[in-house]
Amino acid sequence: KSNAGFFDGVGGLAQWAQTVLWLILIGIGIGIVMTIVFNIGYAVVTGEKKPDFRRDERDSLIGLRGMQATMIVLIVGIISAFNFPVAVWMWNLALSVVCGNTNIWKPSEKTLISAVACDALWHIAAKRFQEETGIAVPVGVSQIILGGRDIGQVLVADKRVALISATGSCAMGEKVQAEIAKTLGRTCLLELGGNNAVVLTPSAPMPLAIESTLFGAMGTAGQRCTTTRRLFIHENIIEKLWPHIEKAYDGLDNALIGDPYHPKTLIGPLIDEVSFNHMQAALKQAAKEGGKIVGGQRVHEDKKGFYVRPAAIRMPSQTAVVMEEVFAPIVYVMPYKNIEHAIQLNNAVTQGLSAAIFTRDLEEAEYFLSNADNGIVNVNNGTSGAEIGGAFGGNKSTGGGRESGSDSWKQYMNRSTNRVNTKPAGLTLAQGVEFPLPLDRSALSL
Repeated sequence: KSNAGFFDGVGGLAQWAQTVLWLILIGIGIGIVMTIVFNIGYAVVTGEKKPDFRRDERDSLIGLRGMQATMIVLIVGIISAFNFPVAVWMWNLALSVVCGNTNIWKPSEKTLISAVACDALWHIAAKRFQEETGIAVPVGVSQIILGGRDIGQVLVADKRVALISATGSCAMGEKVQAEIAKTLGRTCLLELGGNNAVVLTPSAPMPLAIESTLFGAMGTAGQRCTTTRRLFIHENIIEKLWPHIEKAYDGLDNALIGDPYHPKTLIGPLIDEVSFNHMQAALKQAAKEGGKIVGGQRVHEDKKGFYVRPAAIRMPSQTAVVMEEVFAPIVYVMPYKNIEHAIQLNNAVTQGLSAAIFTRDLEEAEYFLSNADNGIVNVNNGTSGAEIGGAFGGNKSTGGGRESGSDSWKQYMNRSTNRVNTKPAGLTLAQGVEFPLPLDRSALSL
């Protein structure tokens, strides 16, 4: 409560993005900066609207007042992945700070420079906030710990950390959840893998459908959790559309692939050699399972880093290799028979993050929205990306967590049900029950 002034005025922290924009651009990029700004704005609005009591019920007959109160969880651990080294941190931090918690951030060991820069920005913002408002930001509201997997394990195992919000692979999420489950009362918010699918129907709006799908498959070198990895095209139009997909992949200019600092670059490198090897292994396996591969070769081998051409693979069906998510720019293209079949194929994988359908058929669109087992379901919009105001996360082995948007702020708080007796003269029980006790009530008067 002594820090209430800080949390009431936390909106002032949003100004830091404008004053120190040049610093955060190092290794991060304008798009991510805007994501941070939007998330802070969303968190501030959420904090202004979030009531202390979500529910207030009165029963004048028995004199009871019931309330639902929210309280801080106190310490939140944030574990972020390499692909969005900053945005995920702010998705969690902004809401958690508004809710009143302290936060410990363990960034990916592959993106430490971005993390250190953002931590410095936090302290710059906190100092400026105090100078302008006279309100001191409590020490420890945002902290950072650097290291590898062992450091993350220490954070997850510490029982004092009430909530762990972790972004990464499904394998990592399983380990986090298993550790958290050892201590009752602790919770985890998991945002994990996504073997995302797009469905192209006979009435799909063109060229929007192809352009949006291929951007989702190629962009960020296939290293988004929402990257399009499976493409189901209706059997009546797949032969007509496949040549256009082949042409798009064959004709992709290598100049668009390269150093992210170059203004014309649209596809950067894979994160490391391990990722490159995983991609090449998947391509070989797809060929063994009957796939026809377009692209996937390494380019710019004279430069530092692992640059690859995105790959499109025409598959006879949804084989074993298609069922496994590979964090690289690979999209598997397959036919489907009808909308029910498309839903079956979409839901067949263990992950359930993002899915999309392109159609002008309203009934078809509504059926997809109602039956796709995904946390994010799109109509005439690709799988890639997220809306700040909408809860981000997925079903099944994607983890079930929701970051930002909707009522996700509740995850960063504990709740208690309060009952206040407004008529304390005597005991009144439900269902008219009487509980006679041998008491001298007059002698108990104070």
